[in-house]
Amino acid sequence: MLENPKRYTITAALPYTNGPIHIGHLAGVYVPSDIYARYLRLQGKDVAFICGSDEHGVAISMKAKKEGITPQQVIDKYDGIIRKSFIDFGISFDNYSRTSSKIHHDTASAFFRKLYDNGDFIEEVTEQLYDAKAEQFLADRFVTGTCPKCENPEAYGDQCERCGSTLNATDLINPKSTITGETPIIKATKHWFLPLDRYQNFLQKWILEDHAKDWKTNVLGQVKSWLDDGLKPRAVTRDLDWGIDVPVEGAEGKKLYVWFDAPIGYISATKEWAARVGKNWEDYWKSNDTKLVHFIGKDNIVFHCIIFPAMLKAEGTFILPDNVPANEFLNLEGNKLSTSKNWAVWLHEYLIDFPDKQDVLRYALTANAPETKDNDFTWKDFQARNNNELAAIFGNFINRVVVLTNKYYDGIVPSPNEFSEVDEQTLAELKAYPAVISSSIERYRFREAQGELMNVARLGNKYLADEEPWKMVKTNPERVQTQMYVALQIASALQVLAEPFLPFTSAKLAKILKLNDLSWNSVAETSELLPAGHQIGEAEILFAQIEDNEIQKQIDKLEATKKANVMENQVTEPQKPTSTFEDFSKLDLRVGTILEAEKMPKANKLLVLKVDTGIDVRTIVSGIAEHFSPEEVVGKRVTVLVNLAPRALRGVESQGMILMTNNAEGKLVFVNPDADGVDNGALIS
Repeated sequence: MLENPKRYTITAALPYTNGPIHIGHLAGVYVPSDIYARYLRLQGKDVAFICGSDEHGVAISMKAKKEGITPQQVIDKYDGIIRKSFIDFGISFDNYSRTSSKIHHDTASAFFRKLYDNGDFIEEVTEQLYDAKAEQFLADRFVTGTCPKCENPEAYGDQCERCGSTLNATDLINPKSTITGETPIIKATKHWFLPLDRYQNFLQKWILEDHAKDWKTNVLGQVKSWLDDGLKPRAVTRDLDWGIDVPVEGAEGKKLYVWFDAPIGYISATKEWAARVGKNWEDYWKSNDTKLVHFIGKDNIVFHCIIFPAMLKAEGTFILPDNVPANEFLNLEGNKLSTSKNWAVWLHEYLIDFPDKQDVLRYALTANAPETKDNDFTWKDFQARNNNELAAIFGNFINRVVVLTNKYYDGIVPSPNEFSEVDEQTLAELKAYPAVISSSIERYRFREAQGELMNVARLGNKYLADEEPWKMVKTNPERVQTQMYVALQIASALQVLAEPFLPFTSAKLAKILKLNDLSWNSVAETSELLPAGHQIGEAEILFAQIEDNEIQKQIDKLEATKKANVMENQVTEPQKPTSTFEDFSKLDLRVGTILEAEKMPKANKLLVLKVDTGIDVRTIVSGIAEHFSPEEVVGKRVTVLVNLAPRALRGVESQGMILMTNNAEGKLVFVNPDADGVDNGALIS
């Protein structure tokens, strides 16, 4: 762990431009990295906060094929949506770049070429899956099949999303091309590999020994698992039609594998930023007094803790990350977030549905951050966080302080009189909070840090509740001057300390209090944040209550998504062989009512029914007992095939058939004539 770094390079995982940003991305990567960057800037640190769109690889090609457009159109569309969402949400990147840019293509090509010229790659001819109909090699995500480890029939060629196993496409059982649906063949192709096994000992010492005490256990655990299995050479090139050309002879038609070019995007984005602001980019990537921190989700641990460090080590001139504080996954309403199934809360939609409530989502995601284990986002919890915490604690304190200051002193900060022991204790406690919050942030415990921020607001509320200036103002106005002065110092501290977590709220509070820029350390080091005689503004509501109907709309939207997914995934039986009108006219279908029902003895699936068909009352044996109790079906109106040849079932003659179907969940459903005025015996034609 680097002590007292001269500068910080902070990277946030490059989002794929094959879809918008959702709350899982925010909770896992972008909110915690933004908190960290904002906090460091408040301390006056030299910070480069870097990100950009990841615009190469199979995910883009797949999206383009699905939407019938070019890869360039895909990346332009989603880069625009993502970029605007980040700006509107207040993610404070110093530079947000694109891996399709010339500076990135040049940087990634030069990086590959240096390793190639140094002899760091292995060149091999390997056998890969090839779609003869599409006349192309199949990248991992263009192949699905049965996972050899858990038998998931929908595993991808690089990973099984059910059991989490990393796979090779050739490992899949019964592989299918997602392009044509054909079974691929095996075909030879030449590629270049990074021999990760050469870096096994280096990675073992650097991470599992040198960083054993300061890296998160989930990161150490995943790295250890990979190292225990033994690292193997990994391809850095692919047979693709979209990406960065492999810059060597004999590699025509091949592209850099996206996992190789994407992390280099951090470097090219830093170059782009440095050129714009007049700095030397190498200081942020090659100086030993620079602290490099990667913010990622757990699905990227292997790339940022094994592969990218091995690449940097091979290149030889770059620093290694000081920490990689990867988060676990965020679920939504008890189910795994899924972009393909639209089971997500999309950031650009949230910003429309909840205007000016960026900080509410930031707060809810941080309060429920998946820092050590998977966590769950629910709309009810989101509402409660806003109403019961932000509004009732933070907003309530600020509102009382500002309203009373305007009421008693026309908005002018009063001069304090003699401080009581409570006053001095409260101000001393206030000065201790920056160090407490800093400690949590610097250990990447953002949920804990935000909790301490709220404790500052609780400190203020308790102080006002105990002191009751609204009662004392009539009997001891001099004492109230001191009380309000102390309360205003707490409000000023909140404005500063809230900025990393609640930047929009902090900006509003700065406007209300008419505060100039205060630094993080000023809260602990300055005896007076808001001086006597300072004029503040009028009160504003910082956090409006979120009503039940607003939350219900979001829940209804998710329910609609769930139903749409069920319908989309519903398996429909193929059409039976064509029948003639004469065939159909032989069927005698009638409307009937079930009069009696009982279970068939010693038969789990059968009910014996008495059915009024309108032409008679007859016995019908139906295999519906696993779905319905006898009591449930008595009185049901049903559709009956009455001229089916009688058949003896367990000694009971069944004289017809009840028409049934299955719903999406596989439960039997009656094909019912529910319309009013339909009588028993009515002929169905």
